[in-house]
Amino acid sequence: MKSLLIINAGSSSLKFAVFNLPLVKDAPSVFRGQIDGIGANTQFVAKDIDGKTLLDTIIKSPEGTELEAQQELALTTLLNWVEEQKVELAAVGHRVLQGGEKYSAPVVVTPEVFQVLETFIPLGPLHQPHNLRPIRVLAAKYPNLPQVACFDTAFHRTQPWQAQTYAIPRKITAEGVKRYGFHGSSYDYIARQLPEVIGDKAHGCVIVAHMGNGASMAAMRDGKCVATSMGFTAIEGLMMGTRTGSIDPGVLLYMMDRHGYGPKEISNFLYKESGLLGVSGISQDMRTLEASDAPEAKEALELFCYRAAREIGSLMMAAGGLEALVFTGGIGENSQFVRNKVIGYLEWMGAKLDPELNKVRGKAHCIHTADSKIAVAVIPTNEEWMIAHHTTSLLGL
Repeated sequence: MKSLLIINAGSSSLKFAVFNLPLVKDAPSVFRGQIDGIGANTQFVAKDIDGKTLLDTIIKSPEGTELEAQQELALTTLLNWVEEQKVELAAVGHRVLQGGEKYSAPVVVTPEVFQVLETFIPLGPLHQPHNLRPIRVLAAKYPNLPQVACFDTAFHRTQPWQAQTYAIPRKITAEGVKRYGFHGSSYDYIARQLPEVIGDKAHGCVIVAHMGNGASMAAMRDGKCVATSMGFTAIEGLMMGTRTGSIDPGVLLYMMDRHGYGPKEISNFLYKESGLLGVSGISQDMRTLEASDAPEAKEALELFCYRAAREIGSLMMAAGGLEALVFTGGIGENSQFVRNKVIGYLEWMGAKLDPELNKVRGKAHCIHTADSKIAVAVIPTNEEWMIAHHTTSLLGL
């Protein structure tokens, strides 16, 4: 049986999934797992279709090995393991951060396309190079194996120009500095599930909250994006696990002037030291904070939900109203507290949550009361399946 490999590569981690062909709607992956700690203690974990751990091992690199070489070793180790499972690959689908203005849909990667994707590295220097490295390694190892790039930004290309444009000099905008938005594969998947879960309201004004360690929201009309909270990078918008979300740039100028921060320190401040972790001083993990009695933990949770509700207000304007709100992502799917608190901010609109339905986990379902004026739903996302779907569709598999 031929299969499809899905890869989501970052600087220090690599997530993967293997699907059998032909691809069935919402079919679970036969294998999945991740490689974490690349550059430090690299751990490789693989599980089967039932969630049973098949492999849990450490990948050792010679001392002094450069990060890029360690990333390639991690990928090679994964490919060798896949071969050992007697998997015959028909194609590989990749999550790629930036499609720029050129790509508004997934694309088959050719040498010419790869060169174009490399030109987008300045638009996403923390992610794009790591997304592209597996494509290059696979092309060298399996030159005849088709590869497809699915872009985080593609779903949001339907936004009107006002939603994509910063109030900056035109010459900088022309360089590609725009509000692209991310988590596109997740929103694409959720948009396709909406009619089955919320019925006719799926064609109206819907806001989807993708809440995980990285968090964003998107406003949709008729399943198409009209605005999203993330912009040029994956910092803007919501408060996140370790990221600030939207912040007055004057704060960064203050940190540079008062504390002598340079580019590296500013990057760490924005991406790794703030958000739930920074406000609580305890953890970036929502579960840990919900279980904590520390006042700092409670303040971090309160701020997270407040900022989310504020963003909903902004996106309502862009959508022209609000008929349904959908929660997804690790936090959105699993945190009763967050859902309850966010909906509490929307009570003035007539949004009402059913406490019992809010406790249900693991499936797509509505959680609003019968008299709620706003439909509220939880829909588990499946970015890997969405990438697999686009890959098979493009290649005719």
